[in-house]
Amino acid sequence: MAVVATGRSARTHFRPLERFGAVTYIECRLETGRTHQIRVHMASIGHPIVGDPSYGGRHASLSPQVPALNRQALHAVRLELDHPATRQRMRWRSPLPADIRAVLAALRRTHGHVPA
Repeated sequence: MAVVATGRSARTHFRPLERFGAVTYIECRLETGRTHQIRVHMASIGHPIVGDPSYGGRHASLSPQVPALNRQALHAVRLELDHPATRQRMRWRSPLPADIRAVLAALRRTHGHVPA
């Protein structure tokens, strides 16, 4: 997957929440739901997802004091969609997983709390 002029339209809105040296904690909102959309869009602007070997995020400069994350640092806190048959709005929420919370806590300890 890549961002190309002849590709299908996709839109991702993002805003930085906190900065930690080479790593930024962001919030994304998708208008479309393309395969790997967040991963492709963030990599295309030079900010790949930490732990993403396919789109360049595996070499992020994390401090040695930060616990290893053996997956992409990507999580859907909220998901909303219209049911395809009933058209009823469906909503789900999921708290940030413990492994990502641990990475954020370690980044805050080593880099301080730096609002974006």
